[in-house]
Amino acid sequence: MPSTIWKGHITFGLISLPVRLTAAARSETISFNQLHKQDSSRVKQVLYCAAEDKPVPRNELVKGYEYEEGRYVVVEEDDIKKIQPKSAKVMEILEFVEARDVDSVYFEASYYLHPEEAGEKAYTVLFEALKLTGRLGVAKVTMHNREHVVILRPGKKGLMLHTMYYQDEVRASDEFRTDGSIVKEPEVAMARQLIEALAVPFEPGKYSDAYRDALKAMIDAKIRGEDVVKAPPAQELAPVVNIMDALQKSLTALRKPPVSEKATAQPQHKRRRAG
Repeated sequence: MPSTIWKGHITFGLISLPVRLTAAARSETISFNQLHKQDSSRVKQVLYCAAEDKPVPRNELVKGYEYEEGRYVVVEEDDIKKIQPKSAKVMEILEFVEARDVDSVYFEASYYLHPEEAGEKAYTVLFEALKLTGRLGVAKVTMHNREHVVILRPGKKGLMLHTMYYQDEVRASDEFRTDGSIVKEPEVAMARQLIEALAVPFEPGKYSDAYRDALKAMIDAKIRGEDVVKAPPAQELAPVVNIMDALQKSLTALRKPPVSEKATAQPQHKRRRAG
């Protein structure tokens, strides 16, 4: 069973139901250790006290906030617990909004929202009602040392929860815009035709991290004592001069069998010569 990240109650109106949160996704990457170049031994970071000119163990550390340059106030864990808002244990749904009104740029992290046994019926009622209305719940919850605004939405099997960026955390850009007057209707129609030609049901399982796969293959090759052959350079792309011509060529190319993605993702290796 995945570890519980938060446990408490959801409330909306006079209804209260116990729930718990688990992570819905996590990034996968290949990590490296830092080694001493001379002997390949692993090095470690040492916590060091500059005032006493000596290393310090982790059990002697406390949190400190720098309120003036070089001056700190110590904050204990008990101090933090005393000021936790009610959203540390109760997730109150503040309002319900249209799904189309929520820009995905605000989405931060995704979680599964599980009902506890005592709240299964109320949980299911909320789940079904959200599916029927097409609306999302907006709530607040405190975890990871901050209060989050969160979105609750119906997934395939239950409720999903997404933490949201606050307005002041989303970078606004005045230059980020489009000018519809510079394109012609036939160009958009041709682009739409290309989109429809490439349209398929979404299957996330068919996508993979080609870079991570290549990195793992390279590491395995080095373990086996093989040299790593440099991957072929990426194809140089010329700027599009005639958009209609480029769209037409793109549609024509779709009739040709596509090159296998796996065939180009794997790096090539050659055996090191002995001696």
